Amino acid sequence: MSDTSAEAIPLKNKVAVAGALLGAFMAVLNIQVVNTSLPDIQGGIGTGLDNGGWISTAYLIGEIIVIPLSGWLMGVFSLRRYLISNTVLFLVFSAACGLVSTFPEMVVLRAIQGFTGGVLIPLALVCVILLLPPRARPVGFSMFALTATFAPAIGPTIGGWITDAYGWRYIFFLNLIPGALMLPALLWGLKPEPMHLDRLWRGDWLGVFTMALGLGTLQTVLEEGNKDDWFGSAFITRLTIISALSMALFFYQEFRPGNKAPLVNLRLFGRWNFGFSSISNFMLGFVLYAAVYLIPIYLAEAHGYSARQSGLVMAWIGLPQLLIIPCMPWLMKRIDPRRLLSLGFLLFFISLMMNLSLGPNDSGPQLLIPNLIRAVGQALVFPPITMIATAGIAPEDAGSASALFNMLRNLGGAVGIATVETFVTNREKFHSFIINQNVSLLNPATRERIAAMQQYFQTHGLTNADSARQQAIILLGKTLKQQANYFAYGDAFGLLAMGMLVALLASLCIRRVAGKAAPGGH
Repeated sequence: MSDTSAEAIPLKNKVAVAGALLGAFMAVLNIQVVNTSLPDIQGGIGTGLDNGGWISTAYLIGEIIVIPLSGWLMGVFSLRRYLISNTVLFLVFSAACGLVSTFPEMVVLRAIQGFTGGVLIPLALVCVILLLPPRARPVGFSMFALTATFAPAIGPTIGGWITDAYGWRYIFFLNLIPGALMLPALLWGLKPEPMHLDRLWRGDWLGVFTMALGLGTLQTVLEEGNKDDWFGSAFITRLTIISALSMALFFYQEFRPGNKAPLVNLRLFGRWNFGFSSISNFMLGFVLYAAVYLIPIYLAEAHGYSARQSGLVMAWIGLPQLLIIPCMPWLMKRIDPRRLLSLGFLLFFISLMMNLSLGPNDSGPQLLIPNLIRAVGQALVFPPITMIATAGIAPEDAGSASALFNMLRNLGGAVGIATVETFVTNREKFHSFIINQNVSLLNPATRERIAAMQQYFQTHGLTNADSARQQAIILLGKTLKQQANYFAYGDAFGLLAMGMLVALLASLCIRRVAGKAAPGGH
């Protein structure tokens, strides 16, 4: 029997993998679609801007808690039962979110939706590892890459279009369409397996509790910290202490010699390639999600873009990946995946550096070339990094490896967004201070500028000289603040470029994966 026939992929396996990947795409897309429509959702359920942030935060808390749990719970209930049941629950709670009328209802339902949707992301990667032979895994990794990179890029476009055309409630009903395809694929494609409920009773419950408490409070700190002035808030300070103590106890519990069944196998980080891939992956999440957050905010604040207009700009990061990522399996068989990974990080770094010097003329069209370069970089990064990280992982460790890998990227994204929010705020204050030092009403150049603007207002209907002068001073202040904003956003892109440089350096430490012709093998 030939090697090809020995590794023939059953049709059921292909269908199951396709269904699982569709679920991962749906879960990632949901985050960006909802974030785009937050102002409309807040108005629809009668809550303010500050409280409205919890609509996203609740989902992310549920998601980041359940991702590390997914490997253990899959072993308890079986891959088929656990994935299908969470798919059903995700769809039910998605529809329920579209029907709510109050803010508390929305927060509770979004938390449960995140707890079920978070399962779909790591289990999609588990399906690729367990259901596809080594020679076919590069294709699976490439399709998984689309869920991680294309969904965030296209999410703002879809969210803005649906909200404008049909209203915010339909962004939740949107999940029912791919869900109608996903469920039959999983029901038919995944084979039944026995449950191991004894693992539930013998589970690492101290690890479950400390991990859930530590990650849940950490996610809350990262999401709410900038708004609440970080450690100027007693609430944020208390949560930070709880998170630090909980995570310290979690790590102690997982590495404790007497713990025969740890929640996740943290010793995987001791594997050379998995460890350095995890560093790169964390920084990739940091930069990727921070950039997805930063670009629409910059376009809205500096150039008055609507959510839909910003979404069209972001689409140019996603659409080219539809052409490039399907070619990645072919490239990974002919070029060392480490080289592709490093090249992708380098292109991503270059695209960010191109956004350092922002100004009044740098809006959507000027971001096109950097966005296209970034699209190529992202497409070159995700399939190789997933392949390298999972190469040689034993089947019994597939759940832990997938959970850790995906959790780190999501955690990196949460840290990245929180860091960028605070960084932009502080850099805007810094640049305002520097600019205002050089702009004094006693300065002849400043007085000439105010006089010119005063003359403009007087010749355009404002005849009172004092009123015209006051408007000129106000306009000058707005101009200076806007200039400080341009500098601050440019600095933020520089910060992200440094983060990408860390990812690049970590990728250069990765060792060659054995069997380049058949990546993913043992």
